[in-house]
Amino acid sequence: MSITVIIADDQPIMRSALRTCLEAEPDLAVVGEAGDGETAVALAERLRPDVVLMDVRMPGMDGIEATRLIAHLRDGPPVRVLVMTTFDVDEHIIDGLRAGASGFLVKDSTAEQLVQAVRVIADGQAQLSPSVTRRLLDLHGESLPRVRGSGRKESLAGITPRQLAVLKLAARGLSNAQIAVALDLAPSSVKTHVRHLLARLGLTERVQLVVFAYEEELVRPGWRDAADDEDRDPPEERPVRRV
Repeated sequence: MSITVIIADDQPIMRSALRTCLEAEPDLAVVGEAGDGETAVALAERLRPDVVLMDVRMPGMDGIEATRLIAHLRDGPPVRVLVMTTFDVDEHIIDGLRAGASGFLVKDSTAEQLVQAVRVIADGQAQLSPSVTRRLLDLHGESLPRVRGSGRKESLAGITPRQLAVLKLAARGLSNAQIAVALDLAPSSVKTHVRHLLARLGLTERVQLVVFAYEEELVRPGWRDAADDEDRDPPEERPVRRV
């Protein structure tokens, strides 16, 4: 079955180039194009593609607001958004993650990188890992405007101490296996806690937990310790763990 894609970009030449790259692959099919955010949202709601390639700067409704609306579409299968940016370190990347994007792609990426990103996101994974998100926030976290009034503070007050511990470790870029070892849990229990956190906080992607933790100052830019080594191999699972 083909992976269906909508391309949202206000430049016809860019849309044509992206279509050519994607349709050269037998498992990818472009089912629609949009030149602005409002059209992208309408097409996504009607066609329910697997992935939307979303430019940030478009006339009228921009790509960030369109991403927010698409990521929260109801009454149908989820539509994942891959945000396209001009630079790989850009405040719009964080805005896109806040809005519910599954990752970002720099516009001068190769065709192979584009195709791989679309496949990864269509498979239900985040193209931007939590550890990369954390490094990005380390660069820009102190200058980011805080998002308030969303009701998330109340949601945070309702989570358990164990979920809060999982949230803090996930926000520091640790994998499920690393969190399991740090908290002496089964990896399956960590996965369950992460799923409950996403639902409780109204988030759609694991990388959004990283952004949320920075916004709520649960994690500070540049904070590291010996347990937060992103470059080490995931630890082996222990035979017995507490839930």
